[in-house]
Amino acid sequence: MHATTHALTLDAATEQPRAGAREWGALAVLMLPVLMVSVDNTVLSFALPAISVDLRPSGNQLLWIVDLYAIMLAGLLIAMGSLGDRVGRRRLLLIGSVGFGAASLLAAYSTSAEMLLVARMLLGVFGATLMPSTLSLIRNVFTHSGDRRLAIATWAAMFSGGAALGPVVGGWLLEHFWWGSVFLINVPLIVVLVPVALALLPESRDPAPGPFDLAAIVLSLTAMLPFVYGIKTVAHDGFDTATSMAFLIAVGSGWMLVRRLRASAHPMIDLTLFSNRVFNGAIMANLLSLMALTGFLFLGAQLLQLVLGLSALDAAMVLLPGLLITVLSGFWAVRLLRRFPARILVSGSFGASALGYAVMALTGSPSVLSVAVAFSLMGLGIGLAETITNDLMLSSVPASRAGSAAAISETAYEIGAVLGTAVLGTVLTSVYRSNVTIPAVARFGEQDGSFETLGSTLTAATQYPNEVGEAIQTSAVAAFDLGVQTTSAVAIVVALAAAVVSFRALRDA
Repeated sequence: MHATTHALTLDAATEQPRAGAREWGALAVLMLPVLMVSVDNTVLSFALPAISVDLRPSGNQLLWIVDLYAIMLAGLLIAMGSLGDRVGRRRLLLIGSVGFGAASLLAAYSTSAEMLLVARMLLGVFGATLMPSTLSLIRNVFTHSGDRRLAIATWAAMFSGGAALGPVVGGWLLEHFWWGSVFLINVPLIVVLVPVALALLPESRDPAPGPFDLAAIVLSLTAMLPFVYGIKTVAHDGFDTATSMAFLIAVGSGWMLVRRLRASAHPMIDLTLFSNRVFNGAIMANLLSLMALTGFLFLGAQLLQLVLGLSALDAAMVLLPGLLITVLSGFWAVRLLRRFPARILVSGSFGASALGYAVMALTGSPSVLSVAVAFSLMGLGIGLAETITNDLMLSSVPASRAGSAAAISETAYEIGAVLGTAVLGTVLTSVYRSNVTIPAVARFGEQDGSFETLGSTLTAATQYPNEVGEAIQTSAVAAFDLGVQTTSAVAIVVALAAAVVSFRALRDA
C-alpha cells in the first residue's frame, strides 16, 4: 500500500493506516473471483431439469455434474495456495481467470453429459487458482483491524450471498436463454477482472516458501475423490466392493498425507493450526453451514419447478428474500459480535437452519410460501455463520499463518458444498428411487436413465397414454415429496448436532 495513493488516517490504538479509495477498490476487485466461484457452486440448481432432458445424464452423472466442480476446488485449493506463494498471488489469479473463462465456454456449449463433466472439472481446477489469494491479499491490503474485519465480512457475505445468488441468476437466464447461459455469465466478469486487477491489486508472494510438494497434492486428491464417491454411492447401493475400496483408498491416502506433512520442514498444510480448539470449531461450523445450504438448493430447485410447476425465473424469485437475508445477516454479524459471544451466535445460526428444514418437513404438501420461509430462515443462519466462522479462523491464528488459515477455510467451504449434495442429495435420490412406482408397460420400453431422476421421469411420462402417464407422474411426485421430508429430517438432526458441537467447541472464542 502506497502512502501517495490517499491521505492516511491513523487509528489511535493500533497506529495502523485506515483504508482509502484504492484499498476499497482493491476489495471490490477481489469480490469478482469470489462471486464467480461461489455462484458457480449453485448456479446449476435450476438448470438441472433442463440438463436432464437435453443431455439425459444418469442419476449418478447428474450428481457428479453438480459435485465435481466443488470436489476439484476442495482438493486443489491448498495446493494452488502453495503455488501462488511461489509464482505470485496476483499472477495466479490472472492465469486462473483466463482458464476459468475458457472452461465456462466449454461448459456452456457441452453436447453430452460427459463433455459437461469435463468442463465442470476444469472449472474446478481453475477456480482453485482464483480463491487462495483473496483472503491473504485482504490481509495485506487492510492493515487496520476495523477495516479488515469489515473487509472479511464483505468477503464472507459475497461467498454465502454468491451461493444463494446462483439460483436467482440461473433462474433469470433460463427464463430467457438455454441452460448453457448459466456458464456464460462468467465471461464478462473476467473481461472486467483482468485489467482492473492489474491496475489495483498489489503483487505478493512468500519470499522463502520452501519446495513445491507434488506428492502431497496427489495424496490430497486421492483422499478427497474416493471419499466423496463412497458417500455418494453407499446410500443407494450399500457397501459393495467398489465403495469399500473407495473408502479404503481415501483413508490410506489421508493417513499418508498427514505423515508426510508432519515430516516436512515446509508442509503444504500447517497442521499446528488444528491444535487450536477455536480454529477447529470454526472450521466445522463453516463446513456444516454450507452443507445445509447446498443440500437445500438441490432439493428446492427441483421442488419449485418440477412439483409446483414454476418457471425457472419464478422459482428463483421465491429464493430472493432468503438471498437478501443471507447478505444482510453477514454484515449484521459484525455488530452482534460486540454484544453476544461467538458460540451463541454460531449455535443460533444452526438453530435457524434447523427451523428452515423443519418448515420443509412438517408443513405437509410443500408450497411456494413454505419454501420461501424455509430458505429465509436458512439464509439468516448461513449469513451469520459464514461471517463469524471466517473471522474466528483468521483471528485465532498468528498473522504469519493467515494464508494457511484462509486456504483451509475455503477448503472447508467447498467440502461442505460437496457433502450437501453428496449426503442430502443422495438421501433424496435414494428415497425417490425406492418409492417411485413405474407400470410394467413403461418399464418394458425404458431407456437408460428414464426413471432415475424426477425430471427424466416426468419427461418419460409424457410418452405414454393418459392413464399410464398420469400414474407415473402421480407416483413420481409423491415419491419426491417423501424424499424431501426424509432429507429434511436428516438435515434437522445434522443442524441440531452442529449447534451443540459449535457451542462446546467455541467456548473459548
